[in-house]
Amino acid sequence: MADHLASIFGTEKDRVNCPFYFKIGACRHGDRCSRLHTKPGISPTLLLSNMYQRPDMITPGVDAQGNPIDPRKIQEHFEDFYEDLFEELNKYGEIESLNICDNLADHMVGNVYVQYREEEEAADALRNLSGRFYAGRPIIVDFSPVTDFREATCRQYEENSCNRGGYCNFMHLKRINRELRRQLFGRYSRRHSRSRSRSPYRRKSYDYDDRDHGRSRSSKRDDDRGSYYESRSRRHRSTSPDHKRGRSRSPSGRRGRGSPDREGSEERRAKIEQWNREKEEAAKMQTDTGNNKDHAHSNGPSHQQGYGY
Repeated sequence: MADHLASIFGTEKDRVNCPFYFKIGACRHGDRCSRLHTKPGISPTLLLSNMYQRPDMITPGVDAQGNPIDPRKIQEHFEDFYEDLFEELNKYGEIESLNICDNLADHMVGNVYVQYREEEEAADALRNLSGRFYAGRPIIVDFSPVTDFREATCRQYEENSCNRGGYCNFMHLKRINRELRRQLFGRYSRRHSRSRSRSPYRRKSYDYDDRDHGRSRSSKRDDDRGSYYESRSRRHRSTSPDHKRGRSRSPSGRRGRGSPDREGSEERRAKIEQWNREKEEAAKMQTDTGNNKDHAHSNGPSHQQGYGY
């Protein structure tokens, strides 16, 4: 049951919460609405109700004296208000979007929606704007449940085909020129690009670290490994019996360039026989020496023999 209520929250199927208030932050029925208008306790979006006063508030395109107003003057008036408001709201945090309704219905006329990057920034703006005035009128500010303006905006208005005009229940958001938008919001992109870019000193140290530490992780480790194996092979060649005898350890038994030819099998057998004879003679000499010692021990005093030895 709880999952079902969560899935339909803020939709037309929700019989408890008002879907228009959830999407737009305002409802044409106001307090008389049969559904709840639950205000969020915290939100990145603030609603400044009925803050923007159009020059043609009474009749579109006509001023209070009934004189027609040049559309360019209306746009200029709006952009002056937009820039002035942006500079004030920017004091409290980074602004993701600043939208002003062009609707004429009482619950939406002049509504200003400012969405900050962080909820804490919106809360700070709420504290500082509460109780203040603009153009002699009090500022009515509160948290708004609107976070996705694509669902709140009238798509037909963006295509200049909305039949309901200024009394449409979805947002008709007035646009500013590209130059002004680039001037206001471009400061954030420049700020982010500066924070992402490295300073010259850091770039220099980073490159130096790449050359040093990067090499110590890869190339230097390979060099150490190569020197280790090279020294190990050098030690192995210098201590191996084959190396002492000047023979190669390769399977083919060939030596390096410039080395003499390998000795033949007959020479090899002759050397072995010579080693055996030398070994037998050495053993025989050791035996004779032992016999002489026993004979001297039997013929003389033990202490003199021990002393003379």
